[in-house]
Amino acid sequence: MKPIAFVVTGVLVGILSGMVGVGGGIILVPILIFFFGFSQHMAQGTSTAMLLPPIGILAAWTYYKNDMVDVRAAALLCAGFVVGGLVGAKIAIVLPKEVLRRGFGGILLGISLKLILGK
Repeated sequence: MKPIAFVVTGVLVGILSGMVGVGGGIILVPILIFFFGFSQHMAQGTSTAMLLPPIGILAAWTYYKNDMVDVRAAALLCAGFVVGGLVGAKIAIVLPKEVLRRGFGGILLGISLKLILGK
């Protein structure tokens, strides 16, 4: 394990996440797999564990201070996310890594195409 590489990766993922407003996992999971050799399951678990403290604190506060947060919508999304995250984690741990990898890739591809081709 190279602590500096993880810290630098965290900084870069944080910058991108803060700039474009996506969860860092969409960026971090592929990095952990391709550059750090993590399995799909390990990358997803590590990404989820990493996201707990920073997302709800500094990035959200910055947007909030600039009147760019719908607090009610965020609270309702959070309530759903708690349930969905638990269910999703329970499903993910029993899926074969190949199914998980292809599913994640499909989601990234769909998002990419929508962003590139959509209005």
